[in-house]
Amino acid sequence: MSRMWRTLFVWVVFGAGAVTSLLAQGAARRPLTIEDYYRVPTVGGVRLSADGKTVTFTVSTRVEEGNATRTETYTVPADGTAPPTMVETPAGGGRGGRAGGAGQAAVSIASPDGQWTLTTRDIPRPAPPAATLTDFEKRHMERFKGATFDWKDFQRDGQPFPAPNLRARPGQQLVLQPVAGGEARAIATDDVRPANMVWHRDGRVIAFVADPDWRDELRYESPDIFLATTDGKTARVTNDGYVYSDLEFSPDGAYLAYARTFGTDMIIQQKLNHGGPRDLFVRAVSSPDGAASEINLTAKWDLEPGDARFSPDSRFLYFTAGIGGETHLFRVSVPGGEVTQVTKGPRRLAGFSYDTAMKTMAYTSATHDSPAEVLVANIDGSGERQLTHVTAPFVDHVVFGKTERLGWASKDGTRIEGWLTFPAPDRMPASGARAPLIVFSHGGPHAAAGYSFDFKKQFFAAQGYFVLDTNFRSSTNYGEAFKWATWGAWGDKDGEDVIAGIDFVLQRYPIDPRKVGHTGHSYGGFMTNWLITQYPDRFAAAITGAGITNWISDYGTADIYRTKETEFFGTPWDAAARDRMIRQSPLTYADRVKTPTLFVHGEVDQRVPYEEGEQMYFALKRRGVPARMIQYAGQPHGISGHWNNIHRMLSELEWWTRYMRP
Repeated sequence: MSRMWRTLFVWVVFGAGAVTSLLAQGAARRPLTIEDYYRVPTVGGVRLSADGKTVTFTVSTRVEEGNATRTETYTVPADGTAPPTMVETPAGGGRGGRAGGAGQAAVSIASPDGQWTLTTRDIPRPAPPAATLTDFEKRHMERFKGATFDWKDFQRDGQPFPAPNLRARPGQQLVLQPVAGGEARAIATDDVRPANMVWHRDGRVIAFVADPDWRDELRYESPDIFLATTDGKTARVTNDGYVYSDLEFSPDGAYLAYARTFGTDMIIQQKLNHGGPRDLFVRAVSSPDGAASEINLTAKWDLEPGDARFSPDSRFLYFTAGIGGETHLFRVSVPGGEVTQVTKGPRRLAGFSYDTAMKTMAYTSATHDSPAEVLVANIDGSGERQLTHVTAPFVDHVVFGKTERLGWASKDGTRIEGWLTFPAPDRMPASGARAPLIVFSHGGPHAAAGYSFDFKKQFFAAQGYFVLDTNFRSSTNYGEAFKWATWGAWGDKDGEDVIAGIDFVLQRYPIDPRKVGHTGHSYGGFMTNWLITQYPDRFAAAITGAGITNWISDYGTADIYRTKETEFFGTPWDAAARDRMIRQSPLTYADRVKTPTLFVHGEVDQRVPYEEGEQMYFALKRRGVPARMIQYAGQPHGISGHWNNIHRMLSELEWWTRYMRP
């Protein structure tokens, strides 16, 4: 593409104002179609330059040919004085000064004083002795087709089977290399795998996390905080069963900040009925007893803080968090612990990036009817301005169903939040008529629906359906008690929350109570299976995506057995836990199902194994209930690929049409 045509392209797509406005005025908005799936660009990868003058971001476009995605990188002045410019190479991501990641082979970071480079290096291990085989034995060993393994965590969704034994990896040590030259020095040489290394401002102290018991496959990983000095001394700072992460020294050197969550082994051993909070802490670096100086900054704040970053003056930690269906930036004072919400509004913000002085920030913002765009603002949230209009050529020409925020009381009076998307304006029912309703339940279950653009939901709305999203109990962003309310009884209270939401909209909107369908993926798939067994007369159709059917069989075949050991309080060989698993398994009540159900599952799903869908499918077929299975070849839990997504939406629409719009 020549520079002239590239500039013209960029101005038409991004330059917002005049060109896209004129286009919108000159053409009537049209309904969303399935072909639009390939016309919605995705904005991400936001990076604000150190001086705060330039924002780099990526634009990804789905390409039907080759089932591919094209990603291009752009830069734009942070003051919005010029349109974005395409660059030839993608920008790097993440902010400087951080390192870590249990799976990466090597990490290298420089000390603040520029004197040292800190690198992770594998600790050599002796190779096991080679087996001595006869030619006969060797031939038959070489002819073997299959897999042999002897480690517990042999399955991880999305990885080849059997998954590699992560506990057999080599340990790693930290190596200090003088920048000016000289002999390298190894520190933290025990059999651990250091991660999340951060330097103190004095250039002599390094903090990192590591789990000394990481090789014990009977224990859940529980990384602790360690401190090391450039003269080779290493000390373990924590050893209490909690899980530590997100380390950062304050710029003034006074504090070490970190996040702390409950360790899984601690939850099981103490027989807790909750998973505990995620909190942000600081402890004084100079204190002879660091634990005594530990301060929980978010102890009185009942939401979940994300990874945090210090302000240059060390007075605040900035972090993002979900609040209801929104995601915003917050800050907490250090050491006071006063939490303040910085950004506001019914939307989800993501990808925050800051200049070095932390006076300016860039991020993306999305809503129900507007895909993400790049915005920039002052660090206090003021002066916000939109820098891109990447999606304008699409959004300005398509009419979407409006979305309303709802609130209702569940069976026991608990307040529940949800969103109702209306059919597209030209598909709204005529006066006196009623439209069908599709109810979505999100996955997780510890996640949340909210203000983000969802093509599938808008596609169904364009076909004349109301679409209801519910943040039932076990959803995040509503406090600890709400999040852990379903332990020991998945489906009970959260199922009541969904049913109460259905009743709420049936009383207030032109929806046909005989044409209500339910769907969801992962936990939403379990919820679908559960609701059609517990409320067999409520649904005209259902679509189960990768949903649990039988907790007993799932325990040893899924890669997240911990959920059963924690949220069901035990293993299948524990009588009380086994009874809970049987009671909460939809398969137990398959004799009640009347709802025609479509099952959608990945062939190599190891988060919710394919057999889970197959069991319920067979149970319905055995009883004469209409059912269909779609198995996506080679797909793990999160069924992906543009061709698969289109096929799935068309297949699901056909199912809804068959049973809710005959």
